[in-house]
Amino acid sequence: MEIIEWIRFIIGAVFILCGLLIFMIEMVGIFRFKYVLNRMHAAAMGDTLGIGCSLIGLIIISGLNFTSLKLFCIIIFLWFSSPTSSHLITRLEVATDGERESHYSIITLEELESEKEKS
Repeated sequence: MEIIEWIRFIIGAVFILCGLLIFMIEMVGIFRFKYVLNRMHAAAMGDTLGIGCSLIGLIIISGLNFTSLKLFCIIIFLWFSSPTSSHLITRLEVATDGERESHYSIITLEELESEKEKS
């Protein structure tokens, strides 16, 4: 029976270490990217995946009990809230960016239709 506990602990520790590795890669992405939307994408993806892996590791170590259910509910909440909040912050950045032309160009539907007619 003690062997099963050790195997469960090792598998949980591997998930927690994967989550920490994802957090470190996220931090490198945040500091390396120049544009704020690229940094936001790295932060949002890293948070969602890193927290998910870390909490799955804690669920495995904890076993099947009420604490595991609460950790699973936290994972579900973060999987819905983190991408939504980062999307809203990104939309705010795009709407208030004063130097849009230096980062990207805006193409209207009329421009696309005129290009399509030319070709």
